Order: sequence, then C-alpha cells, then structure tokens
Amino acid sequence: MRVLIVDDSASMRDRLITIISRIKTMDVICQMGNSLEAIDLVRDFTPDVITLDIQITSGRGIDLLRNIKKNKSQPIVIVFTNYTNPQYRKKCIEAGADYFFDKSSESEKLIEVLERLNREF
Repeated sequence: MRVLIVDDSASMRDRLITIISRIKTMDVICQMGNSLEAIDLVRDFTPDVITLDIQITSGRGIDLLRNIKKNKSQPIVIVFTNYTNPQYRKKCIEAGADYFFDKSSESEKLIEVLERLNREF
C-alpha cells in the first residue's frame, strides 16, 4: 500500500513514518506539510491511503480533502488531527473522510485501521 502523509508538523510526519514503516508492504511514498503540493502529488503518485491533518500550511485540510475526493483514484483518507470538536468531525465526514482520529488519544486506532487496510488491500 502506498501512503501519503500531509501534516504541517515535521515531528508528527516522522512519527507517522515510523508507525507505517513497521507495517509490512505499506510504504510512505511522500510526505509534506502544505496543501499546495499535496493535490499535485495525489494526482502524480496515486496513493492508496492519505493521512491528513485539517490544520496545514498553505490552506485548510478540509478543502484539500474535498479536492482529493474529487479525484478519480479516490484514496482512503484518514484525518488525524488535534482539531476534534464535533463540527470539524462532521465537516470532514461530509467532505469524504473515511476515518477521523484524535492525535492526542487515538493513535492506537489509527494503527489498527492501517494494519486492517493493509491486510485487506
């Protein structure tokens, strides 16, 4: 599985790369901290899964999510954010997020979903 990480925190991107590298046959194909690069990379690299923070440099993650879901490839999008109030969760689900997790308390759920997706892929 090919994974794209979009998060403006370099330390969080490194953490996600470490988590994903432990899952066999799952590879991080690219990582970036802004939305301007991300939409082009989604088209160019056609990832299977995208982890996305909704607060990112050069734009809002929810807008990026909408653009990603307009794409033909329709990758699985996992929103992984600290902005977890119900209004953000609702907007992300309406925009096409497949999963929505809180960075501060749901890392294990993220790992479980990645492992399950990897098995099913």
